[in-house]
Amino acid sequence: MDNDSGARPAPDAHLPPGLRTPLRPDAFDAADDTKIAAIAGHFAAIMQELGLDLADDSLAGTPHRVAKMYVQEWFRGLNPAHRPHVKLFENRYGYHQLLVERDITLFSCCEHHFVPIVGKAHVAYLPADNVVGLSKLNRVVQHYARRPQVQERLTRQIAEELQQSLGTPDVAVLIEADHLCVMSRGVNDTSSSTLTSEYGGRFATDAALRTEFLRQIGK
Repeated sequence: MDNDSGARPAPDAHLPPGLRTPLRPDAFDAADDTKIAAIAGHFAAIMQELGLDLADDSLAGTPHRVAKMYVQEWFRGLNPAHRPHVKLFENRYGYHQLLVERDITLFSCCEHHFVPIVGKAHVAYLPADNVVGLSKLNRVVQHYARRPQVQERLTRQIAEELQQSLGTPDVAVLIEADHLCVMSRGVNDTSSSTLTSEYGGRFATDAALRTEFLRQIGK
């Protein structure tokens, strides 16, 4: 499916420069179908260099499948057109306690080796005048995960997006993930995992609040 025509927002323009995923200004000038065709050709060349027989019926469609997966699934979060709209609702019930969404499925891709990062994200905020539909918290996590990433940047991107969208600095994000670049290559360590966190507003200054967040997510 091609991207919509017309003006598009600059990639990650709403984020501070240090949190933007490195992208060229023309990153989305080409339609998705054009990108898929080009990537399929490049991936076919990689497979041929590895000595694989693309005439085999099991391999013949692999370049297109990989290209489609890259553009429409694994890396769809690169495209600012897919940035989720976070709709807020009036907090008419006066809920001002900690709200936690834990164990959000996280699937990303290491930008250094292009192999999967698999884990969970836990997010929390303190509602003020508005609250958010819970599924939007999941969608924000998935949007920033679906791109080549390092876990440190991903953690801060999610926190910054939630602070902007919710209109409050009182946001916490913790990610625990397994990196296949560690597990399946290099040191081949299958027992370690990586934890990163970002605390804003009251979470950064109130140790008791941070402790309650960690208790609620089982840490």
